[in-house]
Amino acid sequence: MDENLRSRMNDMIRSLRNEHHDLLTMDEQEFAEVTEDKVFADSSLTLAECDELIRMIHARVRDKYGILTELINDDSIHEIMVNGCSHIFAEDRSGIRRCDLAFENREELTELIRLIASEVHREINEMNPILDARLDNGSRVNAVYHNVALDGPILTIRKFARDKITMEEMVQGGTLTAECAEYLKLLIQCGFNIFISGGTSSGKTTFLNALTDYIDPSERVVVIEDSRELMMDHIENIVQMECHNANSLGKGRVSMAMLIRASLRMRPDRIIVGEVRDGSVADMLQGMNTGHSGLSTGHGNSVRGMLRRIESMYLMGVQIPMDSIRSQIIEGIDVLVHLARTDSGQRRVVEVQELTGFQDGVYVLNPLFVIDPQGDLVRTEQRLVRRERLLLKGRGNGYSI
Repeated sequence: MDENLRSRMNDMIRSLRNEHHDLLTMDEQEFAEVTEDKVFADSSLTLAECDELIRMIHARVRDKYGILTELINDDSIHEIMVNGCSHIFAEDRSGIRRCDLAFENREELTELIRLIASEVHREINEMNPILDARLDNGSRVNAVYHNVALDGPILTIRKFARDKITMEEMVQGGTLTAECAEYLKLLIQCGFNIFISGGTSSGKTTFLNALTDYIDPSERVVVIEDSRELMMDHIENIVQMECHNANSLGKGRVSMAMLIRASLRMRPDRIIVGEVRDGSVADMLQGMNTGHSGLSTGHGNSVRGMLRRIESMYLMGVQIPMDSIRSQIIEGIDVLVHLARTDSGQRRVVEVQELTGFQDGVYVLNPLFVIDPQGDLVRTEQRLVRRERLLLKGRGNGYSI
């Protein structure tokens, strides 16, 4: 929409609001009639321009999320980024593109952010300028108030697929090979502790979600997340818990560490932690070191980089000697899977490594799958070193892993 058409739209909206104080409570037919009368009264507009104006006026005045409603409802869009009133971007499979949309003013954008905050019983204002929440459809929302964001309020919405992506679909899409998928399936079935690492938007949660399909339906599974994203319909005996931020009075906070500690008393066969990003990693590793199988994810640039980050996060929660932390990491994590996002936007598994120890200042890793010089994910000739879980499941022999 060009600036001239946008200006006309804003004028029409102001005029409609002055003439009809019940725009929000009108039924759809009446609202359509008054809007069409206003738009078609301008004889200089083409039919296409009239259609666009009617659609955009409806979005601004009637739709719950205003001009973002269409983007939110578009399943092909993964992320929406609003950088102030007039810089709106959307990401889909082809990458990030700028949208031909703009809020009328800062107040309109601020009101939308306040609406989202109120739906989750939160406040966003100059005293509480950062909001983390989620929409009814499960999309994750982050907002920053204008007293912190210099170019106007910032709103970021990360959407999640309504239908679960399977490992078979990932193999078909080139995320990993069928051989790697079968390898990971056996590791899951034998109860190995697997940690998935990757950068922002590399597909960690989607990959974890697909991996959970390999969990035996008879297991008791406890899932802990910041915001609920994982779907495990095939598990009947499942407990799903979600963290909560403190209210405006500073009370009611439920942290990931608190939920992990509680989960250990629930007789879990497997504990799944959606993502660790702070000292709760210490509690997660304690759980994995006490006989429970576990899965989790975290932000890292490589497997080795992720291990160093886990060390740093551990120190955020507990101050103990580094040798003890490294021992906890080695005992708690068996295999690390690292994902990366290519320049074309594709998410790929780029390394699968077994963690076997620590020696001469570095973690000892046993590479299982790596990217070869041609850019393909290939299996190495290395076999698993830590085979106790295979033996316990009666699969130590006859399996070339």
